[in-house]
Formats: sequence, structure tokens, C-alpha cells
Amino acid sequence: MALKTILHLSDLPNLDHVPEIYSTCFSKGLDLNRASSFRIPKFMVIGHRGHGMNILQSSDSRMKAIKENSILSFNSAAKFPLDFIEFDVQVTKDDCPVIFHDDFILTEENGTIFEKKVTELCLAEFLCYGPQKETGKEGKCLYRKTKDGKFVKWNVETDDSLCTLQDAFQKVEPSLGFNIELKFDDFAVYQQDRLLHILQVILQVVFEFARDRPIIFSTFQPDAAQLVRKLQNNYPVYFLTEGGASIYYDVRRNSLGEAMKVCLEGGLQGIVSEIKGVFKDPGAVPKIKDSNLSLLTYGKLNNVPEAVHMQYLMGIDGVIVDFVEEISQTVDDMIKPAKEMTTEGKGESEANSKLQFSQKELSFLLKLIPELIQF
Repeated sequence: MALKTILHLSDLPNLDHVPEIYSTCFSKGLDLNRASSFRIPKFMVIGHRGHGMNILQSSDSRMKAIKENSILSFNSAAKFPLDFIEFDVQVTKDDCPVIFHDDFILTEENGTIFEKKVTELCLAEFLCYGPQKETGKEGKCLYRKTKDGKFVKWNVETDDSLCTLQDAFQKVEPSLGFNIELKFDDFAVYQQDRLLHILQVILQVVFEFARDRPIIFSTFQPDAAQLVRKLQNNYPVYFLTEGGASIYYDVRRNSLGEAMKVCLEGGLQGIVSEIKGVFKDPGAVPKIKDSNLSLLTYGKLNNVPEAVHMQYLMGIDGVIVDFVEEISQTVDDMIKPAKEMTTEGKGESEANSKLQFSQKELSFLLKLIPELIQF
């Protein structure tokens, strides 16, 4: 795909007047029929931060197998029947989009932990952390802060270097789609010109290197979500929400209902919700679908096959998962019987009867689940 001209900041005095600057030309894998909505042709499985996120204090070795958000993690995920991988993109001080989840990068010097904000580092500083590509060169040791405030070494079974967005486009299996999360600080206030600059820097790389790769943008930052939709219409934009699991000053982040408003007002294509938010309010699913919005989910429950199966029956369009091998196999086993029954000429209704709960059973489960889910 040829690089298009990026709109200058001076041409964008007001968010309401930002024009779409790219022609509608969505890549293979998803059908973008209209600028405001599209349909996902099948239940999607998306690898969280590639092959899965790292939880260093977890007793499950799968959470510490491969360095998250790395080229190795992305290509390891590509070995399984995934549709996309999800990863987090931030922009360094010298305007390079890099892939890293946390707002701060931590290291230890002389027994003291130091933290630096990723967006306040230049690219060379960022890349000096962790394993180095250059033989014989040793990088700064990476640490991570656990939820209970402890600092632990970022040790995984198979480590890899930090990487840029351009690296991912050039080094990851080209048929694998990218769900690019546009990462912003939850506690920072962004002026419009700053958002514009960050998004333009990312879009320059995407449009230069994406070629035919399927792309989805997503972000928890509602203004950024609507703005990236206005800046381009090649790729769908999803609004990320915790669905009420956490409460933010910006009310647009606090419920599925508010997420729907953000999408409909900004012409976005869908919502990515923490699955607990959906299970807590299953009645929101038909409302979202009736609004011609797609719905994906993320969260630890998506590593549980039964929870994924329930979402498939509810009409959810896909799941972001850590256990890519297990869940991709679950989904394949879940969908395969219906395909096989149809190809054997036994009819779609019989295929569905083999797969689904009865309507009464499903209705009961949907009423029960919110009582079981506690934020």
C-alpha cells in the first residue's frame, strides 16, 4: 500500500472539522462495507501481546514462556490458527512508534529501582533495555512492578529484544493481522494537537509498511479513537473499555452504554470490552449488534474454554487471549462440527442443534452469569 500524505496540524483546527484523509481500502480478512460499520466473517481469535502477556508472579509457566510484545512472541503466535495479534504502541520522544505495554520502563542501578516514562525516552534509550541484538552487548536489566507494589526481574523462559512498530511489519509473518492498541497514559490530559501528532507518527509507519496486512486500531482514549477514525478510513477503529470494572473521571470509559455512544458519535466500527463487563451486562450484546457495531473481548476469563464458548453462543465476534494454542484449538473444535455437518448436507439447523444450548438454557445462563461476576 502506497504511503499517503499525512494531514498537517495547521489544517486541523477543530476535531469536528477533521476530514478523512485516506480512501476506503480495507485489507483482506474483514469486509468493510461502509465507513461506519462492517462485519467480521467468523469468530476471531487474537493473541494478546502476541503469544500471551507476561505475569511474572504467576505459577502458570505459560505466563512466563516468551517475552510479551516481542518479534519472537508475535511469530510464535503465528504458528497457530490466529486471525490477529494484539500489541501496544507508544511514541518515543524522537517520534518513533515502539511496542511496549507499560507506561514506565524499570531498571535497577546500584541496588535502586529507577523508572522512566517510555514516551520521554528517545529510541536509542528505549532499545538499550533488555536483550541486545548486537552480539556481546549487554542491555539494562528490565524489572516490572506487580499489582501489590513489588519489583521483580522481568525473567521469562525465552527472552527477546524490544522492538519498534516498523520491526513488527517487516519481521512478522505477513498474513497475520495486527490489532494495534494506541497506548496513552490513563492519568494524563492530552491536548488535541498532541493527540494528532502521536497518531500521525503512527499512521506514517502503518501506511508505509502495512501492505496487505489486516489492521485494526483500538484504544482506551476516546478522543484518540474518534480522531484516528477521522484521520483515515482504511482500517476499522475499536473503542476499548473495561465495561465498568474500573471507574474513571472520563465517564465515556465507564460502561458499555457509554462505549456505544463513543462509537456511534465517532463512526467507529466496534467495541473491545473486558469480558467481565459483558458477562455482568449480557443485555448490552444485542444492543451493540443492533447498532451495527462489532464486539470483541479481552480478559483472563478468555483463557477459559467454556467462557469462550459462551461468548460464541452470545454472538460476540472474537476474543483476545493469552493461551493462544489452547483457545485457538477450542475455537476450531467449536466451529468445525457445524462446518462438517453443513458440508455433509444435513442442514444448518441440525448443525446448530449439535453446537448450541437450547434458548431456555442460554437464557438461564445469561441471567445467572451477572450474579457470578464480581468486579
